[in-house]
Amino acid sequence: MRPSSLSAVRTAIISCEQCPRLRSYCQEVGRTRKASFRDHLYWARPVPGFGDPEARVLILGLAPAAHGANRTGRVFTGDGVGASGDFLMAALKRAGFANIDTSQHVDDGLVLTDAYIAAAVRCAPPDNKPLPEEVDRCLAHLANEVAHLPNLQIVVALGKIAWDAWMKLLVVRGGALPRPRPAFGHGVVWRNNRIALVGAYHPSRQNTNTGVVTPKMYDAVFRTVRESLL
Repeated sequence: MRPSSLSAVRTAIISCEQCPRLRSYCQEVGRTRKASFRDHLYWARPVPGFGDPEARVLILGLAPAAHGANRTGRVFTGDGVGASGDFLMAALKRAGFANIDTSQHVDDGLVLTDAYIAAAVRCAPPDNKPLPEEVDRCLAHLANEVAHLPNLQIVVALGKIAWDAWMKLLVVRGGALPRPRPAFGHGVVWRNNRIALVGAYHPSRQNTNTGVVTPKMYDAVFRTVRESLL
């Protein structure tokens, strides 16, 4: 049975135990902790989405970072100064979707407007690499969140795994994909009936530190998003 509200979806996600490998890893990370977070109490549970329930834009990431969202309990939060959470939030603030340009802890006052952030996989995976079957098991959580985002018009997929997860969700929900299947790429836009899919390279440290992803590239993506909203 589908949860009756976004709050009920959140509860279901937090209590999920479908992937033993991921649950064990998250809990172990929470027990051993990173040296710089030795005094922190880790969340170490599946991480629900976060943002505006009236959002027209869904930003879909890969999975919680082991010492980021797995520690703080909020997506793209606490993974380090200048890391992916800060990079994303700075872009969202420039585009008018966030009120501050950092995301370091759950009490930082961050508010998203017209945007909701979730992940394809809700538990931190070892080496940031979830197994295909783990992505599949998490699709129900994404479907339940989307069912309670009535104004959704655009999904921004941060990376190929998020892109493919959204494609798979469409098929699970009875949709048909064109052949060849739309390929992921930064700035690629695929329009499918009511909801458009926009690709963006993931704002990982590896990508941002090497210039694979730059603020200008993200500004261009979210400018496209803004211009596409009805």
